[in-house]
Formats: sequence, structure tokens, C-alpha cells
Amino acid sequence: MDEHLDQILKTVPLLAPLDLALPEAQGAVLAEPVSAPVPLPPFDNSAMDGYAVVAADVAAASPAAPVTLSVIGDVTAGDTGICAIRPGLCTRIMTGAPIPAGADAVVPVEWTDGGTVTVRITRPVPPGRHIRRAGEDVRAGQVVLQPGVRLGATQLGMLAALGRARVSARPKPRVVVLSTGDELREPGTTLAPGQIWDSNGFMLTAAVNEAGGVGFRETSLADAPEEVLTALREQLTRADAIITTGGVSMGARDVVKEALSGTLTFAKVAMRPGKPQGFGLLDGVPVFTLPGNPVSAYVSFQVFVRPALQAMQGLPPQPPPTVTAALTEDVRSPAGLRHYLRARLTHGPQGLSAVPAQAQGSHQMSALASADALIVVPEERDVLRAGEVVEVWPLPR
Repeated sequence: MDEHLDQILKTVPLLAPLDLALPEAQGAVLAEPVSAPVPLPPFDNSAMDGYAVVAADVAAASPAAPVTLSVIGDVTAGDTGICAIRPGLCTRIMTGAPIPAGADAVVPVEWTDGGTVTVRITRPVPPGRHIRRAGEDVRAGQVVLQPGVRLGATQLGMLAALGRARVSARPKPRVVVLSTGDELREPGTTLAPGQIWDSNGFMLTAAVNEAGGVGFRETSLADAPEEVLTALREQLTRADAIITTGGVSMGARDVVKEALSGTLTFAKVAMRPGKPQGFGLLDGVPVFTLPGNPVSAYVSFQVFVRPALQAMQGLPPQPPPTVTAALTEDVRSPAGLRHYLRARLTHGPQGLSAVPAQAQGSHQMSALASADALIVVPEERDVLRAGEVVEVWPLPR
């Protein structure tokens, strides 16, 4: 497995950065350092709705002896006028509004009678209280985002706060998913004897999206090598990567293997499920040929395709994050294979436990759909005992 993944990661190309508008950049990976052109906030502003005052004027205020000040006006968020006060005066001020010249504190409206001509203040405030200082969040020139950050909601918010409308970022990989097999039909159609509905195409397209790519599912292909090769070439102009499923084993009608033999490398990988694998570049575009059994296809995606998509965006290629859990029962595994067993995680007084699914066949979609984790059995182990703490991959949900 490690050899196969290493070859993939050495081969996949790094996507070139694009100049993206912020709405298009969600999920992309930043390709430039971003620094602040101005301080944030850019001016001293109020952290509260209340009154901008000279702190010394209200130093002796109390409920028994309130201080009364004259209110000379209102300052609202977005106010661009020039405003100033002197001792004995104050202004009403809203959250985010600029602090008037001469004011050095804000009294929350809850500590007053809410007056509009004069105001009675019942509590003191020290200088600087409830004022957000210019540059308190970010200094002008400060680097706030480094290359290699995936742009999510908070990062896009940061870019907008800095006045950026566009950004240089590596886009989400566009991945086309193609299923092969004469037996496959579209969900919603009627099946004839010997036919099944295509599930892999939908599953792998969703897995691409979960992994930070943009998945495009194409209708299934018949078992004809020339049709497979034509369909693959038709996708090269829009795809950053292509995934096929089915037709890569040792059968007489393994058309993907036949169509791409000599272009891609096909191998038996020491894993279960997912032993037959293929990978290579077709006119520079990575093509992953995964097994046709649904569990095999899904596990293969997680261990090989997901890290590759990360590498294509310039991210560290990593498998899904793991946790440890105690096995609830013995499990067996073929020696020499890294085995991924479907399981459910439970939380109890002793911590996290992993309950292996009873159905572990590579064709048994129901066990995969009801699982929320994969137990990882190392190659050197053929038995893991109940109570043993094991490595577990929680599945995306």
C-alpha cells in the first residue's frame, strides 16, 4: 500500500493557482501570503451601544449619586462626519461607531437612563473601557494568512475584512467519475435479470466532494475497451483527475485494464478490500482505476485518491484523521494484508469502543452504509483480540 501511494504522490501534478473571486475561492487552497493593507479595526470604535464620555466626568458616578451630562448628538456605525466632545458633554454612540475626539471611554446604555438631551449615568468607567483600538486585531502590514491554508468561511471573511475581492488560490480539483459494466443501469430505471443499479458512481462523486474536490458523475460505460478509452479522452479537457470503477481485476472482460494497458500501471496491492488497483497519467491527467465492488472502491478512494487530491492542491497528503478505540470482539485478518474492517463507534464509561460489522464482504453495501468507522488491521497482524486498543478511521458524516 505504501509503495502504491508513494508512486501516486510522486506522479500527480500540482494544480496551478488561479485568480479567484471570493465566492469562487471557497474550498480552494491559498497560494499567496496575505497581509493587511490597513490596521483592523482601522479606527478606534465603540464595543457597546452607550455614551462616549470623558472618563474623569463619571469617576464618582453611583446609583445613589448619578452624574448628569449633556448629550450633544449621536454617532452611528458608518458615520463619516467629524465629532468631538469636551468635559461635561457626551454623545450617544452605537456599536462599531468611531469614537469622538476627546472621548476616552464608553458607558453602556444599561448603566444610564437612556436620555437623549441629558443622560444620568450611575456607574463609573475607567479610561479605555469599551473601546476597540485601531489595530487591536491586525496591524497594518501583518501577514494574516499563509499559503497552504484551505479557504473556508472564516478565511474568506478575513479576506473580505481586508478589502480583498480576489485571491490567488489552487482550485478544488475537478474529478470525473466513470463506472463500467454491462450490468449497470441508472437508478430509477427498471432492472432486467442480471442487472444492477450503479451505486459506485454516486458514492465516489460524493466522496470527491467530501474530500474537497468537485465531483462530476458520468453515466456508466459498457464493457467495450474502445468505448472506455473514448469516454476517458472526452473528459480530459475538463478533468483534473478521473476515477473509474470496475474492470481492473483478472476477469475476461476487465475492459479498463484492457483499454489502458501500457498507459497506466496495474498492480495487486496488499490490502483488503481493494487489492486490484491501477494508476497513471493519460495525457497528463491522473487516472485512478478502482475495483468494482463498492466497499473496495470506497476504501481505495480514502487511502489513495483522497491524499492525491490533497497533494494536487499543495496540501500535505494525509489519510483521514484516526482515533483509537477498544475492540468489542476478536477480529481476524489475512496475514500480509492491511485490512479495513467496517465498524460502529460507541462511547461508554471506559471510553471509545469499536464494534465490528457482522458483514465484511467487499460487495456488502449495507454494512458500509451503516458503519461510521474503519478498523485498521496492520499487515503483520492476523488476529486482534477483544479489548485491544486499535487504530480507527472515523468515516466522513
